[in-house]
Amino acid sequence: MKSSHLDNIPSTPGKFKIEKSQYLHRFRWHYSYLAKLTFWSFVFLGLIFIFFFKSPPPPSSPSSIITPSDLSRRSLKTRSWGGPVWEKRVRSSAKIRSKSGFSVLVTGAAGFVGTHVSASLKRRGDGVLGLDNFNDYYDPSLKRARQALLERSGIYIVEGDINDVALLKKLFEVIPFTHVMHLAAQAGVRYAMENPNSYIHSNIAGFVNLLEVCKSANPQPAIVWASSSSVYGLNTKVPFSEKDRTDQPASLYAATKKAGEEIAHTYNHIYGLSLTGLRFFTVYGPWGRPDMAYFFFTRDILKGKAIPIFESANHGTVARDFTYIDDIVKGCLGALDTAEKSTGSGGKKKGPAQLRIFNLGNTSPVPVSDLVSILEKLLKVKAKRRVMKLPRNGDVPFTHANISLAQREFGYKPTTDLQMGLKKFVRWYVSYYGSGKKSDH
Repeated sequence: MKSSHLDNIPSTPGKFKIEKSQYLHRFRWHYSYLAKLTFWSFVFLGLIFIFFFKSPPPPSSPSSIITPSDLSRRSLKTRSWGGPVWEKRVRSSAKIRSKSGFSVLVTGAAGFVGTHVSASLKRRGDGVLGLDNFNDYYDPSLKRARQALLERSGIYIVEGDINDVALLKKLFEVIPFTHVMHLAAQAGVRYAMENPNSYIHSNIAGFVNLLEVCKSANPQPAIVWASSSSVYGLNTKVPFSEKDRTDQPASLYAATKKAGEEIAHTYNHIYGLSLTGLRFFTVYGPWGRPDMAYFFFTRDILKGKAIPIFESANHGTVARDFTYIDDIVKGCLGALDTAEKSTGSGGKKKGPAQLRIFNLGNTSPVPVSDLVSILEKLLKVKAKRRVMKLPRNGDVPFTHANISLAQREFGYKPTTDLQMGLKKFVRWYVSYYGSGKKSDH
């Protein structure tokens, strides 16, 4: 058997002689190889350094140095931002045009409620800047259409994610916002069973990121944000009051909204942020969300498709406190107008700050079967109803808002009943989708 050079090493140390010619040759070869390897390693590292740290930034990049925040922007698929042109658009959009106006950052501005709130703020002379990531939870083209609508009013929507801390900080550097209307969130009760992580990402992590930036801003803005009637969960006492328990969520969506309320309490207590939470009750109307029942019922009735009518245990009625979008907007603006200033500065609390929660509903629950009957009359088409048991997917049998607190604090009073609200929605739907072909999302 052929022996290796390792076999020449004796078991007793001190008696081993090196054969000079053999090992000296190998030593020289190894030294030469290591020297070349070291040289080219340094060359390679030098090229990396030049490429990443010395190359000029792209026109839209705010900095020539790649930082962790830049990597964050890329991972969040945020489009490029920064630069004088971008800043000019931001300032123009956020410019206050009335003597007592606010400068408001509206997150989720291309969403259903966000679009209507942004437009109303702009009409009355407030400075408004939108932020939205245009995700594909539902048809992004509808969000783009809303964006175009707002742009005609002079409202610029920055395309970005609320988890992009660098972007949020930049926005507050450019504009000293007096208020934040935080409406960005992952919506929908049933979708939480398919993609739970999206709810944690948006409704919890995103909210914390926003609060972190707001707490360090100087001055700190007052914050009004969207909670949900879903926090009442499995409660059976009606109407739902802000004083009722909210520790029995029936869905992950509801749990994340409840978590948001507790997080708001913490940031108010520690940092002096002024925070007002709004529990929306089944919002509907023009430019609405395609995942909502009234919306896809309209689409499917026009297409002759069967629609599911859910019933609770023992053939019980499923009812919702449907609230028209214009009434919700009035509530949002009322909350904003009565929000007190935050008391902190640079992340340090200087005194007690305002913390509020309000129901924004219509106070008139309507059975879902009645909703369908109204749509049948408005569309002049008979619906194909398919009665089904309410699945255990987070939906609750009924919602009913007690709005006395909002009424007392800022005069909130809904004025649009379901008949009138659906009439306005159907008029918009037909004008936007026509025969309904465009609604095949």
